[in-house]
Amino acid sequence: MTEHPDQLLIAWWTKNLDQLDSEIARLALLSKVRILDPGVIERVLGRDASVCGTDNPVAFAKLHDMVMLHFAIRQKSADSVGQLQTGRIEAYIIERLTKAYPELAAPWPPV
Repeated sequence: MTEHPDQLLIAWWTKNLDQLDSEIARLALLSKVRILDPGVIERVLGRDASVCGTDNPVAFAKLHDMVMLHFAIRQKSADSVGQLQTGRIEAYIIERLTKAYPELAAPWPPV
């Protein structure tokens, strides 16, 4: 049995966003940025390094760039498969990353 073309497209966007968001999670951990807290992404986009729990300007700059890329790719995903499906993809990725990296939402320093 073959998959419906929409399912293949959804799987493609999921894989691409998942890989990108895994790198964002890694960079957030290096910078000790609680990326999942409300308002933090906006501050990263504004290059507000005060959200960092450690001084790592290289990781923070890369984090900023990856978040910018995430939003560009997210828009292309929404154009391709719709806002609703893209929202579902994001929810899946956030759930997976929260399980894989529980320290993303933990207070700094981790207990």
